[in-house]
Amino acid sequence: MAAGRRPREAETTYREALREALREALRSDDRVFLMGEDVGRYGGCFGVSLGLLEEFGPERVRDTPLSESAFVGAGIGAALAGLRPIVEIMTVNFSLLALDQILNNAATLLHMSGGQLPVPLVIRMTTGAGRQLAAQHSHSLEGWYAHIPGIRVVAPATIDDARTMLAPALTDPDPVLIFEHGSLYNASGELDASAPPVGLDHAAVRRPGTDVSLIAYGGSLPKALDAADELATDGISAEVLDLRTLRPLDDAAIASSVARTHRAVVIDEAWRSGSLAAEVSARIAEDSFYELDAPVERVCSAEVPIPYARRLEEAALPQTADVVAAAHRAVG
Repeated sequence: MAAGRRPREAETTYREALREALREALRSDDRVFLMGEDVGRYGGCFGVSLGLLEEFGPERVRDTPLSESAFVGAGIGAALAGLRPIVEIMTVNFSLLALDQILNNAATLLHMSGGQLPVPLVIRMTTGAGRQLAAQHSHSLEGWYAHIPGIRVVAPATIDDARTMLAPALTDPDPVLIFEHGSLYNASGELDASAPPVGLDHAAVRRPGTDVSLIAYGGSLPKALDAADELATDGISAEVLDLRTLRPLDDAAIASSVARTHRAVVIDEAWRSGSLAAEVSARIAEDSFYELDAPVERVCSAEVPIPYARRLEEAALPQTADVVAAAHRAVG
């Protein structure tokens, strides 16, 4: 191996990186167990936990009844009792059936007990649209959960983050919600074998630039990177900032990026009104107003239930061309 070159593993997928993170967690700590609908015999609705039941047995990989309120509540109880549960909710819309448990119990118990009752719970769920699953299974509700004090919200968008974000999430005293965008599961690439577990507090610059900041997360990150490539052919240097952690937001990284480029485009698959993009834009206005040479642009989904028909769905979602157009407006 050439001097200074970091070791790489064979090419893998986002799904396989998540599975390996689960496997490592189950192997390294007997308190860790996985529970959720179809996580065992079926291998997970999206195949993430395939093979883990055979390796670790039904005590560590538990299929649950179809009751999100029940098994999220059971996960909270297990965390209070000293275990380290990983709860899988099939898709983000089903998490609404457990919102009382997440908001009124998991997020509040540490505070309401005066620090006596930490809830070290990890909840994983699939989010996002773009797969023709129609209006009920195409939500992007990360911004809703990022509104809630007492929990941490993360959105791994790369294979390395999919592999390394689970370990620090399991050591956090607060509940951690991990949002996995459905369009990323089949994404493939090389995994950095030497990468240490990442912190859960910092955004990451995925591509440096000088003319405009493209601020994205989760399933929107590939579109932001594609837009940066296209903008480069027009002579525009776009920096791509991956938020990664949505609560707490890395205000310093956002401000630093805007200070370098003096323009910002925020990409968010959620609806524009009351969105995470609105929060990021507000913070830029509060913290970096005098750094801006143009108004902040937002690229969000159309304010409609996500359609089933493919062309209508594509029209409703932020696309690379929309990001490029917003960047051109910002640069002028």
